Amino acid sequence: MLLDNPTYLKHLLPLDKRLLGMDPGTKTIGLALSDAALKVGTPLMTIKRTKFKADAAEIARIVTEWNVGGFVIGLPINMDGSEGPRCQSIRQFQKNLEEYFDLPMCFWDERLSTVAVTRAMLESDTSRAKRAKAVDKMAAAYILQGALDAMR
Repeated sequence: MLLDNPTYLKHLLPLDKRLLGMDPGTKTIGLALSDAALKVGTPLMTIKRTKFKADAAEIARIVTEWNVGGFVIGLPINMDGSEGPRCQSIRQFQKNLEEYFDLPMCFWDERLSTVAVTRAMLESDTSRAKRAKAVDKMAAAYILQGALDAMR
């Protein structure tokens, strides 16, 4: 079930459930996890994308293992506020998730999330190899944290 606002998402979650933040790209899906109190988003992992069925199976494992009750999905809106082809792809990704999971979901504007995360990693003198390995899950945490902050 797709919701318009993360505040609605919060009200549909049982008290002990967490949110899974997602930064779906063409090659990977960055994942981040909230705490049960829905205050902090933490980078979890990056899934290398294959076929959607295999990606969904890995997400299902995470949902079970980490007691996830809903999803926050990054939506790559253009700087002018319009939606391009990547948004269409992410919207289809969300529709496909709905076929596998009966969990509430919402989109979160992810404009500049990767840029912000990369800048922070550069400022902390993170090597190029470490940045490449961590940027997707860090961007997912950035997206998730934005939604968590909006819920308060």
